[in-house]
Amino acid sequence: MSVIEAVGLRKQFTVRVKSGRLRRTRRTVAAVDGVDLTVERGEMLGYIGPNGAGKSTTLKMLTGVLMPSGGSVRVCGYAPVPERTRLARRIGVVFGQRSQLWWDLPLQESFTLLRHIYRVPPADHAARLRECRSLLDLDEFLDTPVRQLSLGQRMRGELTAALLHGPEVLFLDEPTIGLDVVSKQAVRGFLAAQGSRGDTTLVLTTHDLADIERLARRLVVIDHGRVVHDGTLDSLHARYGSRRLVVVDLAEPVPDPAIELPGVTLAAASPDGLRLTYALDGSGVTAGELVARLATTAALRDLAVVEPSIEEVVTRLYAEG
Repeated sequence: MSVIEAVGLRKQFTVRVKSGRLRRTRRTVAAVDGVDLTVERGEMLGYIGPNGAGKSTTLKMLTGVLMPSGGSVRVCGYAPVPERTRLARRIGVVFGQRSQLWWDLPLQESFTLLRHIYRVPPADHAARLRECRSLLDLDEFLDTPVRQLSLGQRMRGELTAALLHGPEVLFLDEPTIGLDVVSKQAVRGFLAAQGSRGDTTLVLTTHDLADIERLARRLVVIDHGRVVHDGTLDSLHARYGSRRLVVVDLAEPVPDPAIELPGVTLAAASPDGLRLTYALDGSGVTAGELVARLATTAALRDLAVVEPSIEEVVTRLYAEG
């Protein structure tokens, strides 16, 4: 059963635009313009796009915060806005800039209040909290008021709060924004563990593409309110011509560094000719075959294979869009 089904989803806003010294005219802006999206149970979906592309607006419609201007949408079998109360018991939401914790209460008491709000049986609540305490290292600040927590500690608390009632779908909007490297790794590891179990669907929006590489098995890219890519990371690399790079350090320069092999081009060479960078487009020889060929013509000191960067691919996709 699909947990998210959206067909022709649209959201328009009316804005006032200055059209003279004292006059303003109204203009309709399409933030989301006909998005079709189906997400199956247990999927880990990355939903990305540039600023203003419609990512957060889509999530707000899926969670019942905003009423769509057109199209249809159902999440966990419910229409998000008319059945928002019922839907809230089936989903968890983490917005990086908003909190569902009580600012002046110790973190532990926020969790207790949420148990009563969602009417979670005590045994289920205790089991889920025990798991989160272990995976997110919550024990050292459970008795600390939320206002005194660091950003990383608060985010770990937000994730726990969103999961204590056992949601079927977890919506994450910029969950690692502003976090230090250690906190990011903790959050990513926890979400990866949740997703690997297959009983919780994760929908993640972020500008940190390392989150996508670590967590998302499927990637949906939205630009100007429309879906421009829906597939795996590998299919995105294939579609936009990602290239693996082979960086070779030589013992001494060679007269002609160009290699006549299918799918191989010389991308860069250092001024002294001792470092060469070759690009492989995937249509010809492998990195191993290239290195074997190089070894017959030059003395190699070191080499490295650099995988294609998702940042480069997504930047190219936005530019073409």
